[in-house]
Amino acid sequence: MMQNNQAIPFNKDNFKQIFSVPFVLVIIISIPSAIIADFFNIPLAWFLGPMLVTSLASLMGLKIKMPRLVLSSILILLGLYIGNYIDKSLFAQMHQWIWTSLIMLVYIVFSVLIVSKYLEKFSKYEKKTSIFSAAPGALGPLMILAEDEKTDLSQVATSHLIRLIIIITVFPFIVNSFYDVKGIEIAQEVIENQNLQHLLILIVSSIILIYFFDKLKIPAALLSGTLIASGFLQITEIATYQISPDIIDYCLLILGASVGCRFADKTFSEIGRNALHSFVATFLLVVLGVIAALVAGLIIDKNFFTLLLSYCPGGIYEVAVIAIFFDLDPEFVSFHHIIRLLMILFIVPIMLKIISKKA
Repeated sequence: MMQNNQAIPFNKDNFKQIFSVPFVLVIIISIPSAIIADFFNIPLAWFLGPMLVTSLASLMGLKIKMPRLVLSSILILLGLYIGNYIDKSLFAQMHQWIWTSLIMLVYIVFSVLIVSKYLEKFSKYEKKTSIFSAAPGALGPLMILAEDEKTDLSQVATSHLIRLIIIITVFPFIVNSFYDVKGIEIAQEVIENQNLQHLLILIVSSIILIYFFDKLKIPAALLSGTLIASGFLQITEIATYQISPDIIDYCLLILGASVGCRFADKTFSEIGRNALHSFVATFLLVVLGVIAALVAGLIIDKNFFTLLLSYCPGGIYEVAVIAIFFDLDPEFVSFHHIIRLLMILFIVPIMLKIISKKA
């Protein structure tokens, strides 16, 4: 059975993994790939370089692994960095987010209906497997549901992973080509003489809320818990601390490598069998995302790429990183991806029940 692991796995085995050979290999191959990608001015170099090289290494059978404790720590740092963007002025905009969230709901319903029909007809996926594979995100929680429904876990995971690789590889190049990218360099003013006690308060408060959210089975507990804790403390000025943008490169490296490590149990032939249909499914989801972004643009005054990224069918943390790097309203994008995740976990079981009744 698939284990629903803790968001922050504090135990001896996870601490040991930090000093294990598989993780050391991840660092050894990731750092040069990030430097090379950066040398060739590839956008999001410290993410894409490690992601691609660890993906290839995993598919070639190299024993590499990303310790969950390392990844959890990095995701908390990213959450705290996004918390830098949260202030009182944010509440003046949030009434408009209700409408963009409703657009998200419509986007998810149409995405699952259209893409699942395509996968069922042309890829010969079983009906339930098609629905799980068509969902625009939420791979982790969906895998637990998929196992309970006795669907093909390998097909579901492979479809989502191929889509994730396509989205987070292509999107940075698109933004870099059509958008005047300033990225995190515009935020290089790091406040001096900051109170380290405030940073400690932010971290401890985030961990407590993450633990609480995890117990309640709230999806994306690491991001949502950190955002709520840091947002509340910074708005109320109980604890304020600006995370340095310099730390983001290291977060990018770990997060990128973690994506590649997910291919550890996959093979080139398995990827090849699913590649074409996964590409078409991704294309359909992106087209629907563009339509959703255009409609949302009629309601809210946001950069088109911010809206497109908000309706992008990528992983919640990976998309948050892209938003941070290109300075595309990370708090807005993160909010919508948390909402998307919750909606998917609400909609997919309903669709499965409808299928069961028809059967």
